[in-house]
Amino acid sequence: MSTKRARLPDHGLSWEQIKAKMEGLAKDDFDWRAGRLGVYVFDAGEDVRAVARDAYAAFIAENGLGPAAFPSLRRMEDDVVGFGLSLLGAPEDACGDMTSGGTESILLAVKTCRDWWRARGDSARIEIIAPHSAHPAFNKAAEYFGLTVRRIPVLADFTADATAMAAAVGDRTMMLVGSAPCFPFGVIDDIEALSSIALEQDIWLHVDACVGGYFAPFARMNGVNLAPFDFALPGVRSMSADLHKYGYAAKGASTVFYRSGDLREHQLFRFGDWPTGEMTTPTMPGTRPGGAIAAAWAVMNYLGQDGYRAKAQTVVETRKKYERGLGEIGGFQIWGNPMLGLLAFGSDEFDIFAVAEGMRDRGWMSANLKQPKGMHLMLSPGHALVVEDYLADMVDSVAEVRSGSRIAVAGGGARYS
Repeated sequence: MSTKRARLPDHGLSWEQIKAKMEGLAKDDFDWRAGRLGVYVFDAGEDVRAVARDAYAAFIAENGLGPAAFPSLRRMEDDVVGFGLSLLGAPEDACGDMTSGGTESILLAVKTCRDWWRARGDSARIEIIAPHSAHPAFNKAAEYFGLTVRRIPVLADFTADATAMAAAVGDRTMMLVGSAPCFPFGVIDDIEALSSIALEQDIWLHVDACVGGYFAPFARMNGVNLAPFDFALPGVRSMSADLHKYGYAAKGASTVFYRSGDLREHQLFRFGDWPTGEMTTPTMPGTRPGGAIAAAWAVMNYLGQDGYRAKAQTVVETRKKYERGLGEIGGFQIWGNPMLGLLAFGSDEFDIFAVAEGMRDRGWMSANLKQPKGMHLMLSPGHALVVEDYLADMVDSVAEVRSGSRIAVAGGGARYS
């Protein structure tokens, strides 16, 4: 972060000058268009990007806060929510909203659950029980809303330990959490077991499908043998699913869903004691960018079921190629049993952080895992074009570490010997 405070220019710049400055600012960014980034961006191709870009631009000024002024946005959001519910086995009276991202979706679900318990006269329910692999947004929600989170160690396959989570349920428990899949390892928790626990103990179960909500249904259609993870399980009361991940929509766009409208009622904010009168908002922001709603609607209509199935097939096949390639290099261990687009791996033979640093120096960026030490790839269709290039550089990076010419330092960096 710069220590020098920026000043507004005295005179406005031309677009050519501004564009040149922006290109200069971006010169150190990783080239995600060339498949060099294994996190943050989901590249479904230039045609999909163009649809999202044009749709966003067409509604860049419209505001989702005002459905009376912009009924088009309400209709598009209703369609997007309906698309998601139809993919996730939701009953007829299920409902939901678009949000700005997975964190907001999770915060809203937690807030809704808390207020649902309060409406039942049980304000002592303030604890969330989650696997250690659950997203940090649950802790963020707890910090914001005066709650607590108990994280339970995962099983050897990195999925949630449903038995241990059931044993942790007590009089203070308000919510159980499962992931489909979790971000660190890309594995889907045993949501069926968690659903049974939720029903037996009358506890709210939230499934965080921010990564898989718009991927897993299409992978299943393609024949991937996925266990139940959605509203088809009666214990699931809410879900989060990100449109700007494998829905390939423009950022920021996510969805939060509830099994019934009476649950969603506790999400709403209402206030009337000010000069303008009653104000009701479904999500945390007031103003909501119409462009994000329009882009999600446009991309989903553009791809359709067949398009999403094709993208899911490409990503699954690409992940398998990465797995086979790492196996041929040798020395790697794949964490868990990934079935979608995430891949996490480590090594007992060489320092994986040193390897990651070598890959970064060769122009590849991915997330690192600390527990256990590993590397992490979140793949999208664009990565299908660079598998061989990635693996070739991985061969060189591993050889460099095996030879001792690169040694990792504390914190996951590296030094040269």
